[in-house]
Amino acid sequence: MPQPLSLDHGHLTADQRNRYWSDGFLFPIQIMSPEEAAETRAGLEQIERDWLATDLPKPLMTYKRNHAHMVMPLAAKLARDPRILNAVQGILGPDLMIWSAEFFIKEPHTKHVVGMHQDLTYWGLGETSDQVTAWVALSPATIDSGCMDFVKGSHKNPIMPHNDTFSETNLLSRGQEIAVDVRDEDKTHIELQPGQISLHHGLTFHGSGPNISDDRRIGFAIRYINPNARQEVADRDYAMMARGTDTSGAFVHVPTPTGLFATEALALHHEIQTEQTKALAEGLKKDVSLYQGLTAAND
Repeated sequence: MPQPLSLDHGHLTADQRNRYWSDGFLFPIQIMSPEEAAETRAGLEQIERDWLATDLPKPLMTYKRNHAHMVMPLAAKLARDPRILNAVQGILGPDLMIWSAEFFIKEPHTKHVVGMHQDLTYWGLGETSDQVTAWVALSPATIDSGCMDFVKGSHKNPIMPHNDTFSETNLLSRGQEIAVDVRDEDKTHIELQPGQISLHHGLTFHGSGPNISDDRRIGFAIRYINPNARQEVADRDYAMMARGTDTSGAFVHVPTPTGLFATEALALHHEIQTEQTKALAEGLKKDVSLYQGLTAAND
């Protein structure tokens, strides 16, 4: 495992910022202790136990994998953690919004993978650099457990052609995979210990393999934007303020949840999902959910 980066009072140094813009990613950054990460994991797994069989409007997996911060206070708290925001501010500046947040969970000894892709392909935000993803490890992310692989410098490409495979083992919405060959030797394994994060650009080529380990691989991906970002496909877009201000008028500001799966939050979640699916499904002649294989992936 690589050693955590040394931050400047919790903030990225100039060299670290330059490395992010050169490579398209940066890791590992120690955000919290392993003990605090374990407590957060325990909170998530308690929610899973308590709500799996509850009569929610949609399957529990849908809420974990799509805008979890809208309906789960635990997710909103983690996405607004000042320690994460301090690191992200070094990339996007002082005005930060949460565009989406989702738990990516691979159960032990499962075949689910994430095909090599670029995040911005189906978000409707164009090729903007006014976004960054912070990926928080709540369990060990290792080669055996299916950690992410990044391709250094690949964010300097435009959005590349992708093939929609609709594979049952691909956790992405359309089973999308970038239509270029990526050599194994060009991949950087993003191994993280619980409590560490990585940062990556939405154009960076990345994917992950299956979890052949004995433990769940639990990651929390937070998609941050600043007020310069714009939705180009859907009629409107939504974001939760995390730090600073937004006077752009480009996004509908949404509140943090007042309780777990509160009625008003569930209704807003459905509204947001409906709008963002328009961007996700652009160019398709068939319906597509925000995430492929939601039930199979974790239930």
